[in-house]
Amino acid sequence: MVLRNVAVHLAAGAVLVAATIGFGSAMAAEGDATDTGAGAPTGTARAVVTLPPVNAQFDYQIGGAYAPPSGVTVVSRDREAAPAAGLYNICYVNAFQVQPHEVTWWQRNHDDLLLRDADGEYVVDGDWDEILLDISTAAKRAAIAGIVNGWIDGCAADGFQAVEPDNIDSYYRSEGLLTLANAVEYLKLLAPHAHAAGLAIGQKNTTELGTQGKAAGLDFAIAEECGRYDECGDYTRVYGDNVIDIEYTDRAYTKACAAVGANVSVVRRDVDVTAPGSRTYVYRAC
Repeated sequence: MVLRNVAVHLAAGAVLVAATIGFGSAMAAEGDATDTGAGAPTGTARAVVTLPPVNAQFDYQIGGAYAPPSGVTVVSRDREAAPAAGLYNICYVNAFQVQPHEVTWWQRNHDDLLLRDADGEYVVDGDWDEILLDISTAAKRAAIAGIVNGWIDGCAADGFQAVEPDNIDSYYRSEGLLTLANAVEYLKLLAPHAHAAGLAIGQKNTTELGTQGKAAGLDFAIAEECGRYDECGDYTRVYGDNVIDIEYTDRAYTKACAAVGANVSVVRRDVDVTAPGSRTYVYRAC
């Protein structure tokens, strides 16, 4: 469930027609991986979706949900958490790698969809101990999307307004077995499904996508450390001000606030995105 390596990138999305959606309270999402077989919702009409409000005060709570600080109007939480009542809620989904607590489920039900190297060993993101999903073929992408789109449906049913698919850049950690093109083709299966469910969908990191994420149907950007790595302009050139930036150091946070804080959402969080009461908890917004 978590942030990517500090050096990861992010990019692009498309602005859809905005409409008013009620931001009511909702029940918690399911805690286990589930296989719904959902490729796309029935029916072909695309629902009207609402993007996160531009330059709104944001809080990143994917490490654990808690009462948002005063002034927060947009929050991102894990798909297993309930949305925050009365706010704009983004649903975090690990769409390209396997959460450690879900490994057994994947192995029992879809071991063939886990990426393996030439020796038959799982390919693992060592920083977060997450096995990569195998999106190398059209058939496997469709099968994985059937599962992940079921989670996206759960986000919509629970009352989220948007979804944040993480680890788009998993191809960097794939030992050359996955490509950027694989990631784009997979996103083309997720974005229309999210829209049909009434959710906006954001691109998480991966500036290398340029405008390809937008062409695939992504709507806004969530960037980690664009201030630290001088990447904020890469996002705003594609999204305009529909960008949310999370910084993990005071220096980078100050830099990002000065560079783009007047126009886009910028927050300072601790790298483990802990809740208040933790000795490492940090939250600031500009």
